[in-house]
Amino acid sequence: MSKVRWGVLSTADIGLKKVIPAMQQAANLEVVAICSRNQAKAEQAAQELGIPKALGSYEALLGDPDIDAVYIPLPNHMHVPWSKEALRAGKHVLCEKPIALTTAEAQELVDEAAKHPSLKIMEAFMYRHHPQWIEAKKLVDSGGVGDPWTIQSFFSYFNREAHNIRNKPEAGGGAMMDIGCYNISLSRFLFNAEPDKVLGVVDRDPDFGTDRMFTGIMTFGNRTSSFTCATQLEGYQRVNVLGPGGKVEIMIPFNAPPDEPCIVHHQQGDEITVYEHPVCDQYTVQGELMSQAILDDTPVPTPLADGVANMRVLEALMRSADKGGWVAL
Repeated sequence: MSKVRWGVLSTADIGLKKVIPAMQQAANLEVVAICSRNQAKAEQAAQELGIPKALGSYEALLGDPDIDAVYIPLPNHMHVPWSKEALRAGKHVLCEKPIALTTAEAQELVDEAAKHPSLKIMEAFMYRHHPQWIEAKKLVDSGGVGDPWTIQSFFSYFNREAHNIRNKPEAGGGAMMDIGCYNISLSRFLFNAEPDKVLGVVDRDPDFGTDRMFTGIMTFGNRTSSFTCATQLEGYQRVNVLGPGGKVEIMIPFNAPPDEPCIVHHQQGDEITVYEHPVCDQYTVQGELMSQAILDDTPVPTPLADGVANMRVLEALMRSADKGGWVAL
């Protein structure tokens, strides 16, 4: 097998507008099928994106022997059920973040994956694979800020559409599930550690019941990470890592543009080095890395256990916000 044959489970916007076009640029994979519970929608998507096969149910796609792996961009509450079904059908799985709604549910998926050791499964935290994050991680790990004492991150957008899945709590909507999971993930990634205690403050939408703004603090021993994420603020994103020996700033950390260079600033005293990374699409990189792991039968870049750990922290932050105090992990 020289290329991994991918099927896409649903016609979700993120797949149609971002992930599928990017994956189609990868050299070691091909997107051969897409499905929807509405055959007409599947056919329209397939025609627009040049995908050979359109199927009218999720079950039909999972039962197709010509598909090696599936990408799952379904709503959050459907991630674990359909990832488990895909594994049982003998398919490798790339599932959107967050991998689950709870730590217990995420562990269920780990347990199911253990029954299928020949299959690869990964949570689609695409940001970690972008060259700007590889650079930032290298700078921090090599002492570019001295001892990294603190991380500050911000991620927001504005969306008050009642029909939007991000504003439906029963489907895993809200700021923390949609974007706060990034703030948690990057902190654990850069510190190479898990937090020992967390504190959260939440503001909920009076109509939707979702967390429309969340501010969190995580402590990693004597290190801290603070963040705000929001679904009803002006769109903005930034990450700063600071220590006594410098600062690393990622200008567009999450929605890295696929058509223009990305910038990382490294400051040490009065000296500022600007790292400009060539144009690339982080969704293409993610697809290539996952596909290569399948082809070579090597571990995926981010193991599923990382998703469980991320969810554990997210749940602890939400408990803290509800009780009004620190929560130990």
